[in-house]
Amino acid sequence: MSLWRPMTLADIPTVSAIAREVHPGYPERDVVFADRIALAPEGSWLATRGGVPLGYLLSHPWREGAPPPLDTVLGALPDDPDTFYLHDLALLPGAQGTGLAREIVTATIARAAPAFPSLSLVAVNASVPFWARFGFGVAHRPALEAKLRSYDADARYMVRPS
Repeated sequence: MSLWRPMTLADIPTVSAIAREVHPGYPERDVVFADRIALAPEGSWLATRGGVPLGYLLSHPWREGAPPPLDTVLGALPDDPDTFYLHDLALLPGAQGTGLAREIVTATIARAAPAFPSLSLVAVNASVPFWARFGFGVAHRPALEAKLRSYDADARYMVRPS
């Protein structure tokens, strides 16, 4: 049985706490989490076991080659999205290595691949090898260099064809 369930606005304090612990170098305001949940509830997931939070995934339709800047309220999805963007996947340390990430990424690919030509993300925290296992490859886009540096020097834009 999956530990993943749809995320709700009531989960924002939990998501925010997980984000502060897992991604302290990439702070985002609660309004950003609320924006993603409101715009794409089908891409907003929370993992819990016995009521204890373990991690989350926020993802949404977007434009390939134009990842949103960190800590940005979108307000609306594009009229013509051509990628399913994985905004943030975070698992608390005790949940890492349990297969939860593989489960939600595999499920997200299965849901998004029929509807979008690609899936995309910005890999941080040396996670390029993790994402490569799911068919994501680093997409070298000079126009994105400054935006990627706003995350950190090792951030990489990655794309997975559907």
